[in-house]
Amino acid sequence: MNNYKAYCFDLDGTVYRGKEGIETAVKFIQNLQKNNLEYYFVTNNSSKTPAQLQEALRNIGLIVEEERIYSSSLATAKYVANHYPKAKIHTIGSDGLRFALKSVGFNHIEDENPDVVVMGIDRMIDYQKLSKACLAVQRGAKLIGTNEDVKFPDEKGFVPGNGSFVRLVANVAAVDPIFIGKPSPVMLEVIQKEHGLDRKEMVMIGDNYDTDILCGIRFGCDTIHVNTGVTNTEMVQQKEEQPTYCIENLDFFNI
Repeated sequence: MNNYKAYCFDLDGTVYRGKEGIETAVKFIQNLQKNNLEYYFVTNNSSKTPAQLQEALRNIGLIVEEERIYSSSLATAKYVANHYPKAKIHTIGSDGLRFALKSVGFNHIEDENPDVVVMGIDRMIDYQKLSKACLAVQRGAKLIGTNEDVKFPDEKGFVPGNGSFVRLVANVAAVDPIFIGKPSPVMLEVIQKEHGLDRKEMVMIGDNYDTDILCGIRFGCDTIHVNTGVTNTEMVQQKEEQPTYCIENLDFFNI
């Protein structure tokens, strides 16, 4: 197995499930810390700010710098700022997305007649919120989702992901949404650029083939699929493009 300079981890289903840490992943990351190896977290979770994600990691025994956390909210906010710098924005989402949009200069993010509808996971979503988004997109607003995850695991099982709600709005309005998070390689590209890395020095580790593994494949780095979350090993083995490694959990990978 290769020795990498940068280990990039998904969070939900890879490092933790809900509020419970995945023991093998926690131990693996602690070993990286002890060996002074670089690691980053690449998450489609748009609900939390970097500080909140840092706290979630602290609660499972991982003390990490906020700068190691890359979220789909931050990537989406930068995309909107670059492509629609003067747009009126309407947001469905949580703290993480609101924080990210305001950090790039969008102070009013609940416009009634928007140019862009930005959707991240919202655990308080209801019919009225979805209807408002559908009507805005039908009037011509661009539809941008932080990520297209249909589901993600918590302590009890699988629950709906942001992609389920974005697709609902897109289907009603008969449009194709823009998704920013994994499997788009944008966040890995940012890590590569900011830390001066070569693709061959990086590895993407995740439980979801359709987001984590495809993200690494599209970026051009090695990938490790772990059988601890969304996509089981049998399903992965049926895919046309295979991960570099397919393992039960991170106890099976040596550093």
